Amino acid sequence: MKKAILVATIAAMTVGVNAGDWGKAPVGKAPIEECVDLGGSISAGYMSDYIFYGVQFAGDSVWTDVNYTFDNLAVPITVGAWYLNGINDDGGAGSGAEYDELDLYVSAALGTFAGFDVALGYTHFVFPEYRSNNPGPNGSYGEIGLDITRSLGFVDIAWNSNYALGGGGASASGWYHQLGFEKSFGVTDSISLVLGAGVGYSDGYFDFVGATGSGWNHYYVTASLPIALNCRTTLTPYIGYNGAPDTWIADGINVSSMGIDQSDILHGGVTLSVSF
Repeated sequence: MKKAILVATIAAMTVGVNAGDWGKAPVGKAPIEECVDLGGSISAGYMSDYIFYGVQFAGDSVWTDVNYTFDNLAVPITVGAWYLNGINDDGGAGSGAEYDELDLYVSAALGTFAGFDVALGYTHFVFPEYRSNNPGPNGSYGEIGLDITRSLGFVDIAWNSNYALGGGGASASGWYHQLGFEKSFGVTDSISLVLGAGVGYSDGYFDFVGATGSGWNHYYVTASLPIALNCRTTLTPYIGYNGAPDTWIADGINVSSMGIDQSDILHGGVTLSVSF
């Protein structure tokens, strides 16, 4: 999921050593430049559409994330909180639905096995503004996730398997799997172009919003442009396309917060991330 960096430049004055100035050593004149990694990260952003596992739950939204990684444990542990709030009513049909979401998460980087980086995590989803006239995700539910990534040199691959513990009803329950590919191209010393694509598969995960059974969920393509403003601040605009053919699960879902059946979605946004 964020490392921290800090730049400090120190110009030291030479201390003269005179007779009687016992124990005083000369101080170097060269400035020191250093990016100090303390393990924390703060991010905020805007998105034209909030798309979760291929399903659109809100339109224009703002979000923020805070997390910290403990590197001095048996394995690195990251804890954090992510909050999103929809800033308009995209409900259609006069639903007046409100949507916000708070994710509390913890993950453990278990290590590298046969060249694959493996992490295991837990996320608890909370929906503070849930209302009775918006029968979307209800209350809260938990989810266990397994993330496996590997760089092949010419492309990076990522596999995610997530199991929702909501128990059905008005909360997610079941498996969601996703396979993604990503490639980064250097544009300048401080700007990169990152292209991504992938496909998702749902096994009962979205039954609570009208989908049934198992099947291919959606596909996606993305393009982002991370811009390093300094050694600890990155601004990232992006665009993406979320697609689901007629027989795929995401295409037939009707989320009450949106009030319309899902279809192909062109979306975009921007993120500002600061590490410390």
